[in-house]
Amino acid sequence: MSHTRRSKGAGVSEYQYYEFVAIDRPLDGRQLDQVRALSTRAHITPSSFVNTYQWGNFRGDPRALMARYYDAFIYLANWGTRQVMLRVPARLLDLATAQRYCVGDVASAWRSGEHVIIDLVSEDESGGDFEWGGEGWLASIIPSRAELVARDLRLLYVAWLLCVQADEVPDEATEPPVPSGLATLTGSLESLVEFLRIDADLLAVAGAGATPEVRSDADMASWIANLPGPEKDAVLLALIRGDDVHARAGLLRRFRGETPTPEGCRTAGALRDAADARRVERERVEEQRRQQAAAEREQRQAAAREQRLAAVAAEGDRAWGRVSSLIATKKPAEYDRAVALLDDLQAVAAADDFGRRLGELRHTHRNKPSLIERLDRARLR
Repeated sequence: MSHTRRSKGAGVSEYQYYEFVAIDRPLDGRQLDQVRALSTRAHITPSSFVNTYQWGNFRGDPRALMARYYDAFIYLANWGTRQVMLRVPARLLDLATAQRYCVGDVASAWRSGEHVIIDLVSEDESGGDFEWGGEGWLASIIPSRAELVARDLRLLYVAWLLCVQADEVPDEATEPPVPSGLATLTGSLESLVEFLRIDADLLAVAGAGATPEVRSDADMASWIANLPGPEKDAVLLALIRGDDVHARAGLLRRFRGETPTPEGCRTAGALRDAADARRVERERVEEQRRQQAAAEREQRQAAAREQRLAAVAAEGDRAWGRVSSLIATKKPAEYDRAVALLDDLQAVAAADDFGRRLGELRHTHRNKPSLIERLDRARLR
């Protein structure tokens, strides 16, 4: 995907946020010099590259930078574009698996050298959910990369749903294998779902067809116990030496591989229809709740008003005295309280008596335009 500047009209500034992160290996001095040549304004460290633009564009190619230097990338613009790219070792995620899920323009996957790169894009030209600044998004999404490397395929299924949502999957196309635990996402996957604006109803109906995550610590302990001794020694040595940043992920990958991901059986069209039906029902229930809450609120307000009016009626002339005291303060807030009390008096007093007293009050305070304006606005005559 290329990032091109779009005209937003005179006087309206643009905003673009770029962030790259190196996770498995920091950039060396030569690499740092190469990326610094792309921007004099970016904040660059051996493990990150962050830059924002309000006019102009980034001179670099994010795809090329991901292929050569970085493991994660995020981009957002105030015209509604959001993009995430993740790079993982091809030995831990084969391209064929990634491409079973990434089947469109909004979700694609390709191989670059020893890595597979996943590219996810969300477009919303309304820009209604835009917030200035992109800090924090990538940090919250990055853990999902480690989950993917450890053979948790939920991220890839989310990528497929992104294609379904964008109508890039035909109705008759069958879903790819459905990973377990799709109904209960990790925090990092929830951040990815939010960032990509995945439809909550579509995700819910998709998750309803997934098996729950049932692997326990006991299952893992049993699996480890059955590993050959030399393999255990090799794993422990790798973990202690730290020369393989994916040693733990590789072990989890092997453990999860003992339970194959079941093939999907639903079509994209069926999921869309189910999501539409769920949305209609959810909105109906929400509207019903809103109406019920409004009715209960009106009942409470009516009961409170009845109590208040009874108290005002019991006060008699003292209520009129309170009106005079409030007006005497010559404070706008007290004028408002006086008008509210007069409204209550109008409801409980005899019409002729109220009209007479209000007329006298208007005459007495005729030189207080702020008060008279409030009386007129409340239609107290």
